[in-house]
Amino acid sequence: MAVYTDVSDDALASFIARYDLGAVLSFKGIAEGVENSNFLLVTEAGPHILTLYEKRVDPNDLPFFIGLMEHLAGRGITCPLPVRDRSGAALGTLAGRPAAIVTFLEGMSVRRPRVLHCAAVGEALAHMHAAAEGFAITRRNALTVDSWRPLFARSAGRADTVLSGLRREIETELGALEAQWPAALPAGVIHADLFPDNVFFLGDALSGLIDFYFACNDFLAYDLAVSINAWCFEPDGALNVTKAKAMIAGYGRIRPLGAEEIAALPLLCRGAALRFLLTRLYDWLNVPPGALVRPKDPLEYLRKLRFHQRAGSAAAYGAEA
Repeated sequence: MAVYTDVSDDALASFIARYDLGAVLSFKGIAEGVENSNFLLVTEAGPHILTLYEKRVDPNDLPFFIGLMEHLAGRGITCPLPVRDRSGAALGTLAGRPAAIVTFLEGMSVRRPRVLHCAAVGEALAHMHAAAEGFAITRRNALTVDSWRPLFARSAGRADTVLSGLRREIETELGALEAQWPAALPAGVIHADLFPDNVFFLGDALSGLIDFYFACNDFLAYDLAVSINAWCFEPDGALNVTKAKAMIAGYGRIRPLGAEEIAALPLLCRGAALRFLLTRLYDWLNVPPGALVRPKDPLEYLRKLRFHQRAGSAAAYGAEA
């Protein structure tokens, strides 16, 4: 989450008047994240999250995101539920951006994930995959293997200003992944961005999943690879195998991985690391002037990528064949 677009008091009042939420009591930008502008909106009806979808979000994708949250909530997944206005619309326009209000979830994200958190995330991810079955709308993953080279082209000319030799290293990895990427694995709706700031806990109990604005259809095990990257590395850059094993086992308790998914795990982790390296690199080099946003270090994901390149099999993550 982040704030890129300012909202005036008059514009906000006009927008909120369409809803049965009462008067606005407080309104504050949320600085975390990188994609959309998000605000904590407190009205007489209670706290909500107001999201303005920025230019990188295709408005044609918004029915998928809104519909998916409603579908998952209806299947027992604790996630934000879009609030519809008096006309029944879940989407409107505010400050020149598509906008939506969703329900507020209680809980906090964890800054230092422990093994029990990783196990709970694995289980929650598998539950989400199961609950998403039957969702009628599909959305292609716009950040999968065939998009990485065009994405890198937008940063390649300045990549070596971040780290000498980075351009060549990424180009070599792109070639390897394009040649080896799996053609067929079990697929469905994935979250694609299940980082610690998108998972809430109350105490040690997982209380909800948020931020479905990268959700799409892709390999289910790729979603697990994204989460291993996000949750299971320590601040010094080393993989915590105990955490990774707990996450994989937690996932498998709900949806056992097939042999082909386990064999593909190191490659999927490499792809997930490269995907976030590329988007972080672009964001690092292109922070909008005046934006309330904290660009994240792309080199964190270069270090993770190098680990995955060395992993000989899924055993490196504690996975059992």
